[in-house]
Amino acid sequence: MAADSGWGGAPTVLRMVLGRQLEELRTRAGLSYDQAAQAIDVSHSTIRRMEAAKVARLRVPVIEKLLRTYGVADRNEIATFLQLVREANKHGWWHTYRDVMPDWFGAYLSLEQAALHVRAYEGQFVHGLLQTEEYARALVLAANPHAPTEATERRVALGMKRQEVLHRPDPPLLWVVMDETVLRWPVGGARVMRAQIDHLLEVAELPHVKLQIMPFANGPHPATPAGTFQLLRFRLPELPDVVYVSGLIGAVYLDKPDDVFDYREALDRLCAQAAQEKRTKSLLAAVREDL
Repeated sequence: MAADSGWGGAPTVLRMVLGRQLEELRTRAGLSYDQAAQAIDVSHSTIRRMEAAKVARLRVPVIEKLLRTYGVADRNEIATFLQLVREANKHGWWHTYRDVMPDWFGAYLSLEQAALHVRAYEGQFVHGLLQTEEYARALVLAANPHAPTEATERRVALGMKRQEVLHRPDPPLLWVVMDETVLRWPVGGARVMRAQIDHLLEVAELPHVKLQIMPFANGPHPATPAGTFQLLRFRLPELPDVVYVSGLIGAVYLDKPDDVFDYREALDRLCAQAAQEKRTKSLLAAVREDL
């Protein structure tokens, strides 16, 4: 069991950790889903959903009954687990932006906040963690041209708040490969793009940020058919690597080893083919001169 709630992860991620620990305890106790469900008078689907972190909240009395059913008798161990349940039920900071944010993106923010490594391929736009405020605003306006000004500004504020993860004491390693297309699209106009490129040059100097550009001249590459995606790795051994692929109306989260392997291999090949860091900075400077 986890013995410390001070690991800094987000509530959704903590529910994932607790779900995997509950699964391990049930398996160790030799109980099926049905047997566990009958012991505490719930449906077998409830047990499955808790283990898969597909419940909005974990009910403390139910979890306590489960722990005792699984043979956990130590009071301190139970108290520690239940405290983690209470922590998992708390809202993340992004909950205050739920009026301008789809539910599936809140799940991603939870993962991003808890990640040790974030590797990403971007084919159209600057990665969200690397956008300037004006660039982000131009994208929001393009996607939501009829939205009220207040909603637009709240979406921009959400994006800027998200970036604080790069400036905390224990930031994740962010490694992004972007197509040259990203730099050539005039999001917000030349002035906004010049400022955005200046920002990329600045953040690329951070020790935990690695940025590579895939030049047009390199032609098709491993991610051409895949589109934009991200691969996240976590500090906690209970969590597998997760691939996040977003779309217009939803997102897909992949954690099966074979799926993750394919995306990791594509990223490895991308990183080998893209311009290395020194060349990337030269490309950024050259594009800026063209604006």
